[in-house]
Amino acid sequence: MSLISRLSARLQNHPKRIVFPEGTDARVIQAARQFVVKKLGVPILIGDRQRIKVNAARLNISLEGIRIVEPERSDELKSFAEKLESIQRYGNTNLQGNPAELALNPNYFACLMVATGGADALISGATLHASSGLRAILQVMPRQAGVETVSSMQILESEEGKFGIDGVLFLADCGVIPDPTAEQLADIAVTTAGLAGHLTNTTPKVAMLAYSTHASNPRLASVKKVQVATDLARRKARELGITCDIDGEMQADAAINPFAAQSKEVEGAVAGRASVLIFPDLNSGNIASKLAQHIADIPAYGQILTGLERPAAEISRGASAHDIFGTAVIVAAQAVDKSYLFPKLKDGPAA
Repeated sequence: MSLISRLSARLQNHPKRIVFPEGTDARVIQAARQFVVKKLGVPILIGDRQRIKVNAARLNISLEGIRIVEPERSDELKSFAEKLESIQRYGNTNLQGNPAELALNPNYFACLMVATGGADALISGATLHASSGLRAILQVMPRQAGVETVSSMQILESEEGKFGIDGVLFLADCGVIPDPTAEQLADIAVTTAGLAGHLTNTTPKVAMLAYSTHASNPRLASVKKVQVATDLARRKARELGITCDIDGEMQADAAINPFAAQSKEVEGAVAGRASVLIFPDLNSGNIASKLAQHIADIPAYGQILTGLERPAAEISRGASAHDIFGTAVIVAAQAVDKSYLFPKLKDGPAA
């Protein structure tokens, strides 16, 4: 059973509200319908009601069970504008623009819904450049306690199940920080591991990737950065109480292929069995994830944002309705407490 199928089965007992700021997009409407049909919760589409109805009719899609919100007609508009004004005045962010006008922006409105508890998770990016959707998220959504860095995670799932956790690999950062510092890499590793453990109920095995493995005297500063980040990540994971195995620096083949790890005499809990791959920079992470998707034809979900207090995702403009639905399932599951998502049986093991 795929990760999306497993999480969907559990979500039926803990339905969530997912807000889509690009509610008029056909793919979003299709994903929202699937979310309702599978009884996973309530999709909230932000946008012009009439336009959404017309687009749904063209697709022969029922809007029953789907909530539509027009910001300009919302009773929450005034309080949202006041919230933005407070952020602009006292927040540690460079919020530009008139708060009343920003509150009308679907991206800011959706972020405010999640930040104030009106929705459980957010998915944006279907029609926007990544920077446009991210700006609202980074300015409005609060950070996870103990973490300074917001990054992104891509989830790949192979039907063959050879790698990761039953074929599921978590890749980061693939969409936010171009050249992370050692401290940022450590944050990325820990927040990604925490979410991987939340979604799979396993102990994540985190590989801090580089072009070399356990170099005793690294020649490049980029490799030294990964080594420092590995030690920082281990300490931060302990401080935050996140259970995971972390090793690095490590080559990609030694991280995911047991034979390669054995041949290169790489030992440890992570070697050949990594389920979380942390890339040294955005170039390598983004390139690797897209190559895997298009050459190996592996389903991909995300980008899932990590380091935030509440679940959010910034999808690609090229995402299909299937991709959007899968990402919706993931952020919805993220909004469920792990103890409820994986309740223990009387005999002890997780359900």
